[in-house]
Amino acid sequence: MAEGFSAFGICAPDATPHTAGRLDQFVALGRHGQMGWMAERMGWRGSAAALWPEARSVIMLAEVYTPEGNPLDVLAQTDRAAVSVYAQGRDYHDLVKKRLKRLGRWLVEATGAEIKVFVDTAPVMEKPLAQAAGLGWQGKHTNLLSRDLGNWFFLGALFTTLDLPKDSPESSHCGTCTACLDICPTKAFPAPYQLDARRCISYLTIEHKGPIDAELRPLLGNRIYGCDDCLAICPWNKFAVAASEIGYAPRVGAPLLAELAALDDATFRARFSGSPVKRIGRDRFLRNVLYAIGNSGNPDLRAAAAPHVADPDPAVADAAQWALHRLSLAP
Repeated sequence: MAEGFSAFGICAPDATPHTAGRLDQFVALGRHGQMGWMAERMGWRGSAAALWPEARSVIMLAEVYTPEGNPLDVLAQTDRAAVSVYAQGRDYHDLVKKRLKRLGRWLVEATGAEIKVFVDTAPVMEKPLAQAAGLGWQGKHTNLLSRDLGNWFFLGALFTTLDLPKDSPESSHCGTCTACLDICPTKAFPAPYQLDARRCISYLTIEHKGPIDAELRPLLGNRIYGCDDCLAICPWNKFAVAASEIGYAPRVGAPLLAELAALDDATFRARFSGSPVKRIGRDRFLRNVLYAIGNSGNPDLRAAAAPHVADPDPAVADAAQWALHRLSLAP
């Protein structure tokens, strides 16, 4: 496609009638954790038709960010930090939304229709809509899969008042495979196609505020921002296509934990400017780094953790104490 998207499909705004009930159950069970925004405006989130009643079509677009190597390799490098692939380059919100807006302007100029564009920042459940539009299906890990793209792709939504021809929905092709469920370090999937965010490493390292439960900390390993395990293990990635957007090229890499532990607020912001990592702030970031140091088994990293025992942020100070205790037990 001219704007750089890898695939698109079209569905009706009311094409996902099951979404509201599933969302209600997810929130009722408390599986959204501290993400209170998921419980807000549930009427809009559960129904795209309610979000903008004038819309007649939803155009769902996919943009790949496939990594060149195996993102699981860094997990064995315990003196380094593992950062989720999607956060290695520039913030996808900015890149995808710019493309969506250009596409939207063209549609408005060509047809006079009204539009609204969304990229993970509004009460829109993109994955069910994308499945209804035929882009792929929600796998047992609840992420979207495609027979043509694997599962390394972002989604954007363009709502329009145009009544466009609709695509057929995609069905599941996971079969009996449970690779994504089996690899999850924290067992965050109560059942296939269900996620308990409270145990998900992506949620814990990005959304969760304050100390992380002691039982889960050792399971984080060196993952300091997100987790790619369930995505990376999926067999459908053998069909993944290479990313064409240079902005998704890795800038963060796998930095040394000792180096990250030395960042203050100013140097943290400068280092991760334009990256999704920046949005969690220095305190939550450092908390995660200290958990990774505690999991490293490397006593030499005690010097990196020790200064943070007196950190003004209670979660950071607690993480530093925990790391020092863990390293004191290291052989």
